[in-house]
Amino acid sequence: MPSAAGTAPGKLPFVVWVLAACTFLMGTTEFVIAGLLPEMAGDLGVSVSRAGLLITAFAIGMIVGGPTMAMATLRLPQRRTLILALTVFALGHIVAALSSSFTILLMARVVTALATGAFWAIGFVIATAAAGPGNSTRAVGVMIGGLTLANVIGVPIGSFAGQFTGWRGPFWALAALSALAAASIGRFIPTVEQRAEVSVRAELRALRQGRLWLALAAAVLIMGGVLATYTYITPLLTDRAGIVQGAVPLVLIGFGVGALGGTAIGGGMGERRPMATTITAAAATALTLFLLVPLSNSPAAAIVLVFLMALTGFTVPPVVTSLAVRFAGDAPTLTSALTTSAYNTGIAAGSAIAGQAMDSALGLTGPALVGAVSAALSLLPLIALAVSGAPRRARIVAQRTSSTHVQDDAATPAPSQH
Repeated sequence: MPSAAGTAPGKLPFVVWVLAACTFLMGTTEFVIAGLLPEMAGDLGVSVSRAGLLITAFAIGMIVGGPTMAMATLRLPQRRTLILALTVFALGHIVAALSSSFTILLMARVVTALATGAFWAIGFVIATAAAGPGNSTRAVGVMIGGLTLANVIGVPIGSFAGQFTGWRGPFWALAALSALAAASIGRFIPTVEQRAEVSVRAELRALRQGRLWLALAAAVLIMGGVLATYTYITPLLTDRAGIVQGAVPLVLIGFGVGALGGTAIGGGMGERRPMATTITAAAATALTLFLLVPLSNSPAAAIVLVFLMALTGFTVPPVVTSLAVRFAGDAPTLTSALTTSAYNTGIAAGSAIAGQAMDSALGLTGPALVGAVSAALSLLPLIALAVSGAPRRARIVAQRTSSTHVQDDAATPAPSQH
């Protein structure tokens, strides 16, 4: 795959934007069901809580399936893997749209999650290699931005469309768009294919690095902190802050705008000062969530703090993802998949703990307190990374391909970490 060596500083190759568009579709399909649950439950003849398993199944599929599919497709050319993943993604939505069986729909969601995990694992590697060492963190930020944009635009549009077309309508739309995305990948990913020069043993050997697990721990904790609060933000805004139900979507749009800003900041500043950026952002996230506990009874304060928790919290993921893949050296595919699993683990665990906290004496402020503690704990692995000598620049050592100049980039010795 061509290097970005000739790409002007700050300018990303078009292929990165194509990959970000694909992550937009995948982010939409993960969360759009939340707005369609009552209708799906009634149509399929199950309870709303049982229909909620469709979201859980997708998250579990991402946690387990990402690394599994990354290893299973390791010897396949990267371009072919992306097209195959998008094709399976489209077929999974077609099966779901045609099915009247909850069990079949559940299985289709798991298969779709496996395809999503495979896409993310390879997509991160391709994006960072295409962007080149100087823009790699920004490329990761753009891809994560596609996922964030899904929550701001894709999920509301999907939920709104479902009110007119039925819940199957958004599934048909996602199937069609993902088929179009597969064709776009075939058009814009260079035809030079990756050679399987990295073995399964090399990928597993890369996991021995303690710094890699510190980066993954930070990913789990920061995402768990923000999403623990966000999952239960609606009752906090309506019942505690006194914001009317109709205005809540506007506050959530503000959260999405903040998240987009955070990924942009992390992708930009994280390239030059990864550790200073992540530590500052994590500390600011913890402080913001702590302040949400006493100040959430004020509508204005609650709105501002919801925006700030997204802005600061989403600054961290692009940087720690870039660092994790960088630490893997010439075997980044499994590590890339594990970062996706880390984020989904944080979301699942944080939301579960926050739900228990809300049912306790802490009440509506429980999730924010859980989020604050989780964000504060993310400082421990981040500080440990800084002390251990993490790179001053989040330079990615790209996986070797048959393109000569990418091989040259990959072969360049990494700077000393000690």
